[in-house]
Amino acid sequence: MTVIAVVGAGYMGTALTFPASDNNHEVRLVGTHLDEEIIRNCLENGFHPKLKRPLPLNVTPFFHNQIAEAVPDAEIVVLGVNSRGVHWAAEQLAPYLRPGQITLMVTKGLEEDKTGALRVLPDIFAADLPPSIRDQIYYAAIGGPSIAGELAARRHTSVVFTSRTPKILPYLQAAFSTPYYHIWTSTDLIGVEVCVALKNPYALAVGLAAGLVERENPPDIAGAKQHNFAAAIFAQGLAETAQLVQVMGGGMETVFSLPGAGDLYVTTQGGRNSRMGRLLGMGMRYADAVEEMPNETVEGVEATIAIVPSVERMIANGQLPDNAMPLLRRLYKILTQNEPVDFDFNRFFGQLSFNPPV
Repeated sequence: MTVIAVVGAGYMGTALTFPASDNNHEVRLVGTHLDEEIIRNCLENGFHPKLKRPLPLNVTPFFHNQIAEAVPDAEIVVLGVNSRGVHWAAEQLAPYLRPGQITLMVTKGLEEDKTGALRVLPDIFAADLPPSIRDQIYYAAIGGPSIAGELAARRHTSVVFTSRTPKILPYLQAAFSTPYYHIWTSTDLIGVEVCVALKNPYALAVGLAAGLVERENPPDIAGAKQHNFAAAIFAQGLAETAQLVQVMGGGMETVFSLPGAGDLYVTTQGGRNSRMGRLLGMGMRYADAVEEMPNETVEGVEATIAIVPSVERMIANGQLPDNAMPLLRRLYKILTQNEPVDFDFNRFFGQLSFNPPV
């Protein structure tokens, strides 16, 4: 039996408690300061209000001020906070981490470090830890197509666990693998993390197609959709992902496997990013579309705003060509300058020239 502490009681962090619990591990679900009501519900009636499911019986909920009770003796510490909570997690966990522990990151995103370089979140988390513990714990992450509600329902799910430390991967694989949770392993931490960070912006872009159909007036009498347009955006998203993966030192095979193509596909099938894309495709400006989704964090918006300034600097210093990542850069203008989506398709797709890595 392994002791596993999951910090962050949102959708995916909690969903991971299901395979861990099914493997008879001792699982502790630690809420952040934003998860008070969730943890209270879990303690009072054993029910997770977001996943709309009972917690497995051997999962013990903890409030965030109980981190000192839940973390020090855990062999695996899962980080299920949102991307804005990574610095908070490092600060809160630092006093209680001990040598030999494994941190397994569910959180997705990219962020500039203090030098202005674009970094994956496991590296951002590590940099925030005190030097006394930073090099004495192991870092891993999860990538690949996984919708939290499906995992909690024990639907077949295939993912990649990644780390720069190969020896911990079989241990993690054994801890979480079940007949429905299928785990491959990879040492391409950069490739996996860049892919899963970019899936949300490109899923938002694919969502434009649904809005374009709704915008048509009158609608097509034969019911023609915009799947051709969506497929072109999907392919361009993978091509741009490959550019950034390569320049950051990741592997191309990751882009065209579960963390890249697989995760982008599942993210386009629904959720907040697709809904935002649909609203923009219908002709709404971003400032108006936000009003239609109150109190919702759209990861594709946050990722685009965080990543594109770094991409522009990489272009300026010659790390990327001048015409790199045009779709992501166009999304940035739509989201930050309140521009409408450009529906002049010839010009729009003329900007989406493929720039495969060399």
